[in-house]
Amino acid sequence: MGNADNPVDLSGRIALVTGGTRGIGLGIARAFAAAGASVIVCGRNEPSSLPGALRFLAADVRDPGQARLVVDEAARPHGRLDVLVNNAGGAPAADAATVSPRFVRKVVELNLLAPFYVAQAANAWMQRQESGGAIVNIGSVAARHAEPGSAAYSAAKAGLL
Repeated sequence: MGNADNPVDLSGRIALVTGGTRGIGLGIARAFAAAGASVIVCGRNEPSSLPGALRFLAADVRDPGQARLVVDEAARPHGRLDVLVNNAGGAPAADAATVSPRFVRKVVELNLLAPFYVAQAANAWMQRQESGGAIVNIGSVAARHAEPGSAAYSAAKAGLL
């Protein structure tokens, strides 16, 4: 059961963190690994380095087929998936008055639809497990308090909320 520095013991648990190769996602992945979980991170591009405890899978989770595939590839070797953290997201600032429909679509795909696709695939695994599982969607204060340049991102995060 854990240690003095980290009282949480996730030994034997399998966690998938989307967008887990940098920033907040990497911090989340490291915390799960420190608690003893086997951690799989995914992103569109393989990072130049990752802590040794993390396993990388390439995926663009905006694509429903890739979302399903990354979940299956994360869970299959272990026969289970205990935790999904939908962290992939973000968007550059853009003026809502002039932004292109393509930009808005891509932002909504990444911040709203992708978490749904990955969660749907993870749920299929978790429903078969006696212990179930946990799905965590990373939101943003922008869902309730939009700032200039964040209309599409804020709308998508509000939908996720």
